[in-house]
Amino acid sequence: MRATTKSLAATVGVAALLALGACAPSAGGNDGDTDTGGSDDAPSTADGGEDAPSGDPVNVALITSTTGPLAAYGEAFIDGFEAGLDYATDGTGMVDGSEIVVEILDDGGDTDRAITAARDVIGQGYQIMTGTASSGVALALAEQAEQNQVLYVSGPAAADAVTGINDYTFRSGRQSLQDVATAGSFIEVDGAEIVVFAQDNAFGQGNLAAVEAILGGQGAEVSAVMIPEDVTEFTPFAAQVLDADPDMVFVAWAGATSGAMWQSLNQQGVLDDITVVTGLGDASTFGAYGEASDKVDFLNHYFPGAPDNPVNAAMVEHVEANGGTPDLFTPDGFAAAQMIVHAIAETGGEDVDAMISALEGWTFEGPKGEYTIRASDHALIQPMYQARLVEGEDGSWVPELVATVPGEDVAPPEAG
Repeated sequence: MRATTKSLAATVGVAALLALGACAPSAGGNDGDTDTGGSDDAPSTADGGEDAPSGDPVNVALITSTTGPLAAYGEAFIDGFEAGLDYATDGTGMVDGSEIVVEILDDGGDTDRAITAARDVIGQGYQIMTGTASSGVALALAEQAEQNQVLYVSGPAAADAVTGINDYTFRSGRQSLQDVATAGSFIEVDGAEIVVFAQDNAFGQGNLAAVEAILGGQGAEVSAVMIPEDVTEFTPFAAQVLDADPDMVFVAWAGATSGAMWQSLNQQGVLDDITVVTGLGDASTFGAYGEASDKVDFLNHYFPGAPDNPVNAAMVEHVEANGGTPDLFTPDGFAAAQMIVHAIAETGGEDVDAMISALEGWTFEGPKGEYTIRASDHALIQPMYQARLVEGEDGSWVPELVATVPGEDVAPPEAG
């Protein structure tokens, strides 16, 4: 297991799931004032006049994938966390004279490894954990947080069950219900006919259930075309969609057959006559839609050109200056750092119950704009995006913002 301890007093030097509810094609992968030293918009939480720590250090365990199938997501989270700590502490790595020390632990996407890492750092006296791109790992870490009464700020993991799971768990990213609600922003939902086009597995069934709950609850008639995982010929299923003549098709797909599926929907004319919505994933997937690229409407959690605000500009500048590339889950790391710094600044980082109280109901400016931590269940209310892919001068496909969807318009139902 990789363990890296980072001292953040002089520089905030953190080195370097699940995909969106409506999943982008898998491109060989699997199943977030521009002065980064602190702008006028940065929170005044750091003891900026100190050159060296004067109080006890505050230890933070960052548990995520640095190896394995979700390593790219983990890297984006770490890059964002580094930038967020730099921003939130005005470049000092300290809060009120206390040094923030971050230990990065690799879960490899494996629940048992994550639990072992969590128990180890909790045994050392750590009271703050963050991270992970895997929903299964996030749920396990949330359980450890409750059992041991420590603060846990989850990362990119999108499982809705993380929200409201216990008093000790918060999230720094969006959840699947926000993805689905964003998909509904493309049409007038009440009275619409929506077809969920998905693989007949747990992933597809979960997306169907979410569409039924959110968009069906808003008055849509929801049906489904569910395709066995071993199918490689999609023409008959595309024909079923055409026969249904829906107002919108919500596509939830992952894996090696993604390209063939999109090609079939395009060739059969589904994309010509019907609003087809899916999730825009990380940058590695932008070129995976082929000729269907400019015919699909995308819900989106984040891409670097979507927000236009000083916080996002600071994050992008910091990540790029350190050799990284901002991507889908970078803002999740940034927001996690903001939340942790706020909790420490308000409480000293020693009283977990006080840190929980400090975070509940807190509204702050993050990379995507205004975030609010809902006090009742710790859902993170945040803007989402409508996007499309456009062909660049070099022939590659790049995202373009269509619209920003206000966070309150796509807030998930209260958990519980």
